Amino acid sequence: MSEQGWREFLRAEGLEDWVVLHGGAATAYAAGSLTEAAALAAAVAAVPGLEEARGLLTVSSARLTVRLARGVERIEPHHIEVARAVSAVARAHGAAADRGAVQEVQVAVAARPDDLDVGFWRAVLGYDTLADDNGIDPLGHGSTFWMQDLDPARPLRHAMHIDVSVAREHAERRLAAALAAGGRVVEDSEAPAAWILADRAGNKVCIAAWPDGAVQPGAGAGGDETATT
Repeated sequence: MSEQGWREFLRAEGLEDWVVLHGGAATAYAAGSLTEAAALAAAVAAVPGLEEARGLLTVSSARLTVRLARGVERIEPHHIEVARAVSAVARAHGAAADRGAVQEVQVAVAARPDDLDVGFWRAVLGYDTLADDNGIDPLGHGSTFWMQDLDPARPLRHAMHIDVSVAREHAERRLAAALAAGGRVVEDSEAPAAWILADRAGNKVCIAAWPDGAVQPGAGAGGDETATT
């Protein structure tokens, strides 16, 4: 597991439908009905390598969502060909991708290193293990959770916040909507890759264009520019 896989995915051609989220690579295709979405899902399910790529299909009356890898650092070179094949099937069915509908919501559970209790959270949520510091909904419906270290020198013993990972071109739109709804920015030093916001009560949430905006398409092997398109 490393950054190389998802960076190569971002640079690859023919993946315009796909967004690289905290939870892996994802795309969404608009559908006119549940029957239409299910038919597209059946065709996508036949794509060679999809099962090995930890493919997850979510069908609704409005769209089909396809996810690969379930974790950004688990994206590997073979996912590129699987993603291209999924896009080709969608095109053959006349389905249009909607990058703005793609998102990953995560719950960050923070605690001092000695108090990190990932096993408790997996048990209480009924989640599966993906990595040592997280848990994922086996049905693919609920938010992923991950454990975050708190500085032992800080007086706070524990904390939680929400991470919202979206397509790079939609991050600022999501930010504007949150601000219009009464939120406020409390940290923007990493903008336009990410913003930390708070509601009126001080509860925090991070809107992140990362990792989808971490590398511009076509950047060199060492590129680390933030995409702002």
